[in-house]
Amino acid sequence: MPIKDILTILDLSGDQPAAKYALEFGRNYDAHVTGLAVSFEPVVPAFAAAPMPVDYLQAAHEQAIAAANEAKKDFDELARIAGVKCESRMAEILTGGPLENVLVNCRPTDLVVIGQANPDKPEPMRELLIETILFESGVPVLLVPYIGSTTFQPENVLVCWDGSSTATRAIHSALPVLEKADKITVLVIEKTKQAGAGQPGAEVANYLARHNMDVTVEVVTNPQTGVADAVLNHVSDNSNDLVVMGGYGHSRMREFLFGGATREVLEAMTVPVLMAH
Repeated sequence: MPIKDILTILDLSGDQPAAKYALEFGRNYDAHVTGLAVSFEPVVPAFAAAPMPVDYLQAAHEQAIAAANEAKKDFDELARIAGVKCESRMAEILTGGPLENVLVNCRPTDLVVIGQANPDKPEPMRELLIETILFESGVPVLLVPYIGSTTFQPENVLVCWDGSSTATRAIHSALPVLEKADKITVLVIEKTKQAGAGQPGAEVANYLARHNMDVTVEVVTNPQTGVADAVLNHVSDNSNDLVVMGGYGHSRMREFLFGGATREVLEAMTVPVLMAH
């Protein structure tokens, strides 16, 4: 299915690397791009010894709305310069509360673009936003590193393959991007050698080749580092400009927790990562 509708979560400060990527990506695919600014409303603690002053709450509300409106204004100007079909919206949520107001905007779209958490310029609830959109929206998510990206049409793509349903969904979601790439590498990481299982990754490589893609398979057996480091090292050594992978999560004490490899990749990624769950 072609990518014709993209939604990007806007940063409330900084250079908007995710919005810039979404707009250039949208221009490449002649897609409509929506910028969603999230207004984080203050929470009144139930255990507060005294009621919060009304004027404080009003000021916090106005500040949150102003920050979201400023992000929308920045996006509208970036979109005007890019010449992309666009619109901007706002979603109001309680800080730390449910994200349904965000999810309803994410679901009727082809792709959600959101920026990696930036330790130097933290965004409210960014990690939870990423996790919730990935696991609850039903839409593929493209994560953009906070350092930005110099390429907006991926040409050298790394596909992480483990035979799972999430990896399969990621590949299907990425087909419009993969079809335009010059080179695709299917990376299979085996913690132990699988005897008699045939060439790992061969079937998915054949599938992609039938879509007229230039595909090679690389198998790493018993890596000396963890899975995430093996992926990141491959990106560094081979100048990949996009990673396609499944996203794994498990319910625990908080609403969602990424699997270890998924979290490590997203924390240390230097190129965009397209994920599906």
